[in-house]
Order: sequence, then structure tokens, then C-alpha cells
Amino acid sequence: MSDKPAKKPASKKSPVGYTPEQTNQDIASAVPDPEGRAPITLINVREGMFSGANDTSGFGGLVKAVQMPGSSERPYGEWFDGVVDMLEELLGEDAEEAFEYVVVDRGELTIYVQRDHLLTVMTHLRDDQDLRFEFCLGVSGVHYPDDLGRELHAVYPMHSITHNRHIRIEVAVSEDDPHLPSITSVYPANNWHERETWDFFGMIFDGHPSLARIEMPDDWVGHPQRKDYPLGGIPVEYKGATIPSPDTRRQYR
Repeated sequence: MSDKPAKKPASKKSPVGYTPEQTNQDIASAVPDPEGRAPITLINVREGMFSGANDTSGFGGLVKAVQMPGSSERPYGEWFDGVVDMLEELLGEDAEEAFEYVVVDRGELTIYVQRDHLLTVMTHLRDDQDLRFEFCLGVSGVHYPDDLGRELHAVYPMHSITHNRHIRIEVAVSEDDPHLPSITSVYPANNWHERETWDFFGMIFDGHPSLARIEMPDDWVGHPQRKDYPLGGIPVEYKGATIPSPDTRRQYR
């Protein structure tokens, strides 16, 4: 569109043209969405491969903006509108509260759902004949430390064997209140996936039959896949043997 603002000059420091001092509004106005959606949301500006002092990747000088696409507008395209329409019809007057927003990005549909409505949405996805998402491929955790009040995201990839369709359900909770319902009553195979997400990210799945660590020792402190967890510097113990921590085993230049 001709009325889009011009892109700001690229910073010499950053290969993507942003500096940590620029605000979310600066970057959103500098880079209008080419597909006409809401402005791109800046989650963070990451310095180094892992954004920490213990970066052992060799990419310590990398500066990159972490961005999320904004809410998409209808029509979503393909069969996406039909899936959202059916869910809204099944949810009735609760639909507006249940859905935070819908994102269509890179040919994929993601529906952001409020945690209080997650079980109802999942049940409709499984049972309705026009949806029939019989298979939930688990749940993955994501940690956005700067997404205040929504730092922890649970991501559910869904597959319909009947209709050969893929969608994604996503739920965001805060670090201070990391509770969301377990969906094992709807998709029992999520049992181990929820345990793993609890283990690594600290999200608490209420109603899980046995929410215990699955990878780390039972007495492990913290959740090691959160971005504020220290990278390296932790010695590995295995059957009485001690392996030096990664940052002491190799020199990175």
C-alpha cells in the first residue's frame, strides 16, 4: 500500500535493522506487516545466540528482534474460516471470551485460547464431526520473559485424521500463576508431554493424574528450559561419575 511508512535506516549494530533502545512502537511502524495484519509485536531484542553472558555458541555479537505476528483479519483463507466458525458456533456466547485472537501465519492457523476454556475447546475439536481433530501431538512450552503477564505459552499441535488438517492451539499464562487445565481427560496421550512441559518450564497442569518430573531428577531445583535459567556451568552427574560443565570443556572463540 502506498501509505505505508518508510522503513527506518538499518542500524550498523544489528543485521535486522533494530537496536535494543528502539521501542515496540518504533519497530512496528518501521516494518509494516506486508500481509495487512495488525502490527508485528516485539517480544524481545536478543543479543547473542542465547541472550546471556554464558553464550558459548560463538554468535555473541548477534542482535535479532524476536517478533510475533499480530491478530489476523478475516477472511483467513482456505478452510481456516470454517474451523473458527464451527468452534464459535459450538462455544456460543462464550466464544468471545474463549478466544484471545486468531493468527494465520506462513500458511498455518493458530488459535489463542483462554485457559479457562481450554478443555471445552479441546473437547469440541475432538468430538464434532466437522472438526474431528482426533490427535493431539502433545504440548510444548515456550518462555517469553518480556511478554509480561503472559510469559509462559503452552502450544498444542492438533491433527485431524478424518479431514487431513493441522492447526495449533496456544494458551498463555503468567509466571506468577502458571496454572492451566490438564487435557489428559480428552487426549490421554498428553500425559507424558504435560509432565515434560512441567519439568522444563514449570507450567502446572491442574487435574493431571501424576504431575511429576520426567527428565530431571525429582529433587532438581528450577525449570531448565526457561530463558532465565543459566546456560552451562552445571556439572553433570551420572551414576557417581561427574562430567565437567560445558563451559569448562571447550573454548569458544
